[in-house]
Amino acid sequence: MQRLTSFMLGLFLLLGGLAVALAQDKTEGLSQPPKVLVIAREFVKPGKAGMIHHRSETAFVQAFATAKWPTHYLAINSMSGKPRSLFLTGYDSFEAMEKDNKAAEKNAGLSAALDRASLNDGELLSDFDQGVFVYREDLSLNPAADLPHMRYFELSAFRVKPGHEKDFEELAKIYINAYSKVPDTHWATYEVAYGSLGNTVIVFSPLKTASEIDHNFVQGKQIEETMGEDTMKRAHELSAACLESTQTNLFSFEPKMSYVPSEWAKADPTFWGQKTVMAAVPKKAAETAKKQ
Repeated sequence: MQRLTSFMLGLFLLLGGLAVALAQDKTEGLSQPPKVLVIAREFVKPGKAGMIHHRSETAFVQAFATAKWPTHYLAINSMSGKPRSLFLTGYDSFEAMEKDNKAAEKNAGLSAALDRASLNDGELLSDFDQGVFVYREDLSLNPAADLPHMRYFELSAFRVKPGHEKDFEELAKIYINAYSKVPDTHWATYEVAYGSLGNTVIVFSPLKTASEIDHNFVQGKQIEETMGEDTMKRAHELSAACLESTQTNLFSFEPKMSYVPSEWAKADPTFWGQKTVMAAVPKKAAETAKKQ
């Protein structure tokens, strides 16, 4: 139980930023988490990652740029676990997702370009899946971040035992309460609505540099000491009761594979580049809609 709780603490202490927020709050210059999040996963064959996959993905970026599509997506590549790329697309609602997919179906030029790009990209993949997640504001902390200047995402996935959702919520709120007193601490939480991941909750954290991970590990131990014996005991009990499995992985932002708002390129043109601007339809969601 002690090891599990320490691991839980480690996962939460690393959540030093906000999630996959593709909706832009122009008044503060910070990104806010979308209500609905589509996560498409491409598992790349051995030897087919890196620049080979980058070149394949630029065909999708070009297709959306030509169509001047109004929806954004961000690509991130795994730095741990199986070689894979995640494509993250945010929406204000399920209705907005539906309208976007239908519009992509009706655009003959875009559909043709996506078909060509998909054919080439498919040769590099060993598997593909897609899930739809909903934002849990009540399990998030300080949801705002300067994403254009971030370089990494930590994704912490919690598989919750059936019937123990309330236990998980109580556990999460213990850590929210502990970290609410720590300046510049942020995270955003999503739970699966549709997809093969089952009863899964994912917590997203962006990082500017890997040095933040070192700092957060030290900070987490300090917070654990201040939580008190009774609180830690309760956290132990809840962890054992509600968690079927946990996993955290590190991902890097991939500008050449992403289609982000022009504000991102203006904020950090060296990283994002002036050509990676405007917006894009959720790439994988559009492909799925065409095939249905």
